[in-house]
Amino acid sequence: QVQLVESGGGLVQAGGSLRLSCAASGRTFSSYGLGWFRQAPGKEREFVAAISISGYNTYYADSVKGRFTISRDSAKNTVYLQMSSLKPEDTAVYYCAADQRGSSREVGWYDYWGQGTQVTVSS
Repeated sequence: QVQLVESGGGLVQAGGSLRLSCAASGRTFSSYGLGWFRQAPGKEREFVAAISISGYNTYYADSVKGRFTISRDSAKNTVYLQMSSLKPEDTAVYYCAADQRGSSREVGWYDYWGQGTQVTVSS
């Protein structure tokens, strides 16, 4: 089992930045592929970014490419999502996810999910 806890969400003006963290406990964190997803009110959960088990490969949704950066620190059992140039359409609950098979863009791929953290971007 892996327990994931997100933090770092909040209210920010358009153009601002936030860094989300997802701390993991339980089994070996370094053996898991990791992803960030988001869900806005009335919409389905969507892929934001993912990072491979090794950390060498990262993947982004087109809507955040160039603005968001995913990274992992295995020594701290934490995955981060650095968000910059935020837009009102980035407003959502952000979730981190983990899976032993690696990373994916698919919501259904991941076995473990955090509880989410709210990000609100005002115009």
